[in-house]
Amino acid sequence: MRVSEQKRIFNKWLSEHRGIIFKVVRVYSNTRHDNEDLFQEIAVQLWNSIPNFRNGCAETTWIYRVAFYSASSWAHKERRRRETREQLEQAQPFLNEGSSFHSERLDWLYEQIARLQEPDRSLALLLLDGFRYREIAEIVGLSESNVGVRICRIKKALTQTLSQETTHEL
Repeated sequence: MRVSEQKRIFNKWLSEHRGIIFKVVRVYSNTRHDNEDLFQEIAVQLWNSIPNFRNGCAETTWIYRVAFYSASSWAHKERRRRETREQLEQAQPFLNEGSSFHSERLDWLYEQIARLQEPDRSLALLLLDGFRYREIAEIVGLSESNVGVRICRIKKALTQTLSQETTHEL
């Protein structure tokens, strides 16, 4: 199917059956923002479904099917996002407790790591988290020997930066 034909059908469906989509949106979402998101999701799925429409059923039946399937899927994803957000909100006091620890040395180290290029930044963080070279290699997709060489260079560069900064302070 040509894009021009798909566009024609899509525009026709939206102009003639927009009410169907709005009904489904109103049933599955609550806020204005959610209404807009869901409408867009249904419109995208409707666009994608056009090549599969074979006139085996009425247009309205097809549009309802696509709208209901899209809305149901969207609502399921939204529910999971909301649950995750609520869990994070409940954990926030514990996260804030950990951030009360302040160390100038640790701040300096994170500042230096942030200045590294990828994948060195990832390697440094994984090393700080206690991963072995083999595990780091698997995570970042490098060979174990390459990880070892890069980490050795990172340590050397950090040591040089620290000694230069210490010399300037004296």
